[in-house]
Amino acid sequence: MPIKVGMVSLGCSKNLVDSERMLAKLKQHGYQLVTEPGEAEIAIVNTCGFIQSAKEEAIETILELGALKKEGTLKKIILTGCLTERYQQEAADLFEEADAVIGIGDNRDIVDILDHVLAGERVVRFGKKADAEMKGDRIVTTLLFFAYLKIAEGCSNCCTYCAIPAIRGPYRSVPLENVLDEARWLASHHVTELNVIAQDTTQYGMDLYGEFRLPELLRELCHIEGIRWVRVLYCYPERITDKLLDIFVEEPHMVPYLDLPIQHCDGEILKRMNRPGDEQELRQIIGHIREKVPNITLRTTLITGFPGETKEQFNCLGDFVQEMQFDHLGCFAYSEEEGTRAAEFEDQIDEDVRQHRADIIMEQQQEVNAEKNAAKIGSRLTAVIEGYDRYAGCYFGRTAADAPDIDGKIFIKSENRLRLGQYITVEVFDTLDYDLLAEEVEA
Repeated sequence: MPIKVGMVSLGCSKNLVDSERMLAKLKQHGYQLVTEPGEAEIAIVNTCGFIQSAKEEAIETILELGALKKEGTLKKIILTGCLTERYQQEAADLFEEADAVIGIGDNRDIVDILDHVLAGERVVRFGKKADAEMKGDRIVTTLLFFAYLKIAEGCSNCCTYCAIPAIRGPYRSVPLENVLDEARWLASHHVTELNVIAQDTTQYGMDLYGEFRLPELLRELCHIEGIRWVRVLYCYPERITDKLLDIFVEEPHMVPYLDLPIQHCDGEILKRMNRPGDEQELRQIIGHIREKVPNITLRTTLITGFPGETKEQFNCLGDFVQEMQFDHLGCFAYSEEEGTRAAEFEDQIDEDVRQHRADIIMEQQQEVNAEKNAAKIGSRLTAVIEGYDRYAGCYFGRTAADAPDIDGKIFIKSENRLRLGQYITVEVFDTLDYDLLAEEVEA
């Protein structure tokens, strides 16, 4: 009987792609993959260690698996990912229940590591970050019609609050031909929506080709047979060029959606974050994007309570959010991460104040979203089907304006039998919090 292996992938979509590559290796070597850790003999946890809440989730997951191991149902636990890469030997010493604790550069050897663990060894390995796998087979674990396409590893931006460069190493682009080969493979396996990801997608190609190559890559992706939607996430605002914006206008398969993680609008705060720009520049960039691509959906993320943030600077951020009218926005309280420059700043802000400010921004954004959704009532949109809610008695899915996992849903009434991944035309008739209510109509 093949040994049953379960994967718990925590954190971001970039981590998920790493998990999918490990799963492919395991399946190719005869392991049986299961979706529930409680059914597994070996559990692999691909951890996140980005901010405090992510670390807490990882620790809680490891403890839960440790309890299963004590009960005897689970035999072995393997830990990898950002948390183990960040803390290494400290993590190996702390998590005694783990049979292997490895770094991100060792994921490519996951089969060999399982061989050693099954032989009764405890494996602790931390190879080079540069050995982190950037291509290879995957088992897509998202809904079958969409997938994440990771085009780079690491980050070289070195924002003062962020531990990613220390965890993942400097920015490394995947060669363009390898990205396109993977995208074609995904399309041949029924994927119709590609979500392009990296720590900074707009940096793509500079390290390999001496120039930004994201526009060229996106155009090529749009021409792959079978691909209907191409979406790009994690774009740095100062690198949004007209050449990039032209893709949204000229390519019908390019979803008019931009994710701009601006983090703040105050010039002094941005400088302390080691990020360029100020409020005036951001207003100009956003205005130019909307002028070039009038139907663009803009998403951003913000940080409140960064060291030294005054009430005046926070109030300016609130005014900025109100005036910019982002379609989607996530706001997070600053997390003081050891090993980062910002953690050493003396003017740290009380954690309750940080969270209170984040809550205020999200309350503001909820009003913006309510207005924007209300304006869509009566409009006709294309939606892709993600499933059926038998309690509500309707289908649900997303429009082009909604990225998977992070944005809103659209709930759809239909007299027809719809299938997963089907693209249909709907007419919006009402709203529900961040979501839309619609019915299918003829195209």
